[in-house]
Amino acid sequence: MKLLKNRTVLGVVCIALSLIICFAITPLFNAAKENTTEIVRMKKDVKIGQEITEKDIEVVEVGAYNLPADVLKKSEDVVGKYVSSELLAGEYVLPNKISDTPASENAYLYNLTGEKRAISVTIPSFAGGLSGKLISGDIVSVIAVDFRESGETVVPDELQYVEVIAVTDKEGYDENEVVVTADGEEEPDLPETVTLLVTPSQANILAELEADGEIHLSLVYRGTADNAQKFIAAQEKLLAELAEAEKAEEEKSEAPAMPTEPTVPAVSEPAPTEDISTENEEQNPVIDTVIIESEQESETAETEVTADGEPV
Repeated sequence: MKLLKNRTVLGVVCIALSLIICFAITPLFNAAKENTTEIVRMKKDVKIGQEITEKDIEVVEVGAYNLPADVLKKSEDVVGKYVSSELLAGEYVLPNKISDTPASENAYLYNLTGEKRAISVTIPSFAGGLSGKLISGDIVSVIAVDFRESGETVVPDELQYVEVIAVTDKEGYDENEVVVTADGEEEPDLPETVTLLVTPSQANILAELEADGEIHLSLVYRGTADNAQKFIAAQEKLLAELAEAEKAEEEKSEAPAMPTEPTVPAVSEPAPTEDISTENEEQNPVIDTVIIESEQESETAETEVTADGEPV
């Protein structure tokens, strides 16, 4: 304690500390700052879902001090990847901002196998698209106004149950994307088109309605993928029956007419009612009715009990 009160000793200690800082710590700090490394940096803005090319990036030498440990340093680690979080010009590329596969909001376009098609139809009015409430995975019915100039509003047999895979606004953003203005406010926008997953025959009818008719969409089901698949299965079954009926009709029309022999007129008897109904069913296939038990109905009902815990 006496040594610490001695001004000479305190002075010597301070001088020693200053020398250590000046000639030991400071050079190490400066050396760390002067150490450089090469990293990948963006040359231009790239939006979510886009593939990164050689033209989008540059490899530059920068100070290694205070760089993120996982910053990407080689162009081959970036080129050919897809942007999962928007990258701006001059920004370093981090692994969590790129992906080996396209962004999730575009995944439905990359999952097509050739059996079905993705086709977009315009929503003619706010009400026509369920007031902007449609989302991916919904099962809808397509209502055609003045279908094929018949003057009737119907749901075509081929479009009873159709799956929604995207809802897009006029700027091209899907419903799950948020547009932010320059002042940081979210910019709401109404849906402009709905993209549906359909077969080629369904796509043809939708294209016809888009060109000459007016479309309304009614929500049939929203819930689990397993239950949604039940509606799709019912629609596919009807499409198969319609295709068979059409094929049979074509074969019947192409068959050569058989020569007829004169017959003696006879009193005709009315055909049985059962045969008529059976014939109508064969000519006009009907889609299977799908009933899904709601989650509320499937819950166990509450039971009233007495004070002793016994059921009433």
